[in-house]
Amino acid sequence: MPPKKGGKRKIKNTMKKLPEKSENDLEAKYKRSILDIAVLQDHLALRYDSAMKAQSDSTDLKRRMRDMEQRLQHERQGHRDFNSDFSRQFQTMQAELTTKVKRLEEQVSTLREQLVLCQEELRTEKREREQVEQDKDAAIADLQHKLDNMETDYEKILHDTLDGLTSQLSEARQRWEDKSTAIHQEYKELLADFGLNALDI
Repeated sequence: MPPKKGGKRKIKNTMKKLPEKSENDLEAKYKRSILDIAVLQDHLALRYDSAMKAQSDSTDLKRRMRDMEQRLQHERQGHRDFNSDFSRQFQTMQAELTTKVKRLEEQVSTLREQLVLCQEELRTEKREREQVEQDKDAAIADLQHKLDNMETDYEKILHDTLDGLTSQLSEARQRWEDKSTAIHQEYKELLADFGLNALDI
């Protein structure tokens, strides 16, 4: 008996449903990773701008300090307390700015590491997605091969069955023809015994 035509469609529909969920999960991870990378890049740019501004502020403060020190050299006599207080304030500001610059540099380094990790994760997800695609194609090819083999087997069984039936019918026909001939001859002889001609009847 030939296979039902709906079998192929059911197998293909099942194969389509199997990888859809994993494929959608990979697609969502991929989009989320791209978004995370974009956010990290924006954050990195803001931190870089802050660091550059802090360095510029530090340079300006140093320049101002040099100017002030030149002026203070001429007025040192009457302004020792002011110079001491200003030097202390500058050192405090310089320490704060140095700490801030160091903290920003650490943040930039951390963000760069995170960016590298995100890029590696993205590459891993791409490889996994490609592997899923390859596995899906291999499964479809394997099922198609099995389906083709089943069709060939069914065709062979059908042909063998039909050949067997044909042979049996031929044998039965031959037996019936032999039996019919024997019966016909027997009745012909009986009619002849009664003096009747079978052709006249």
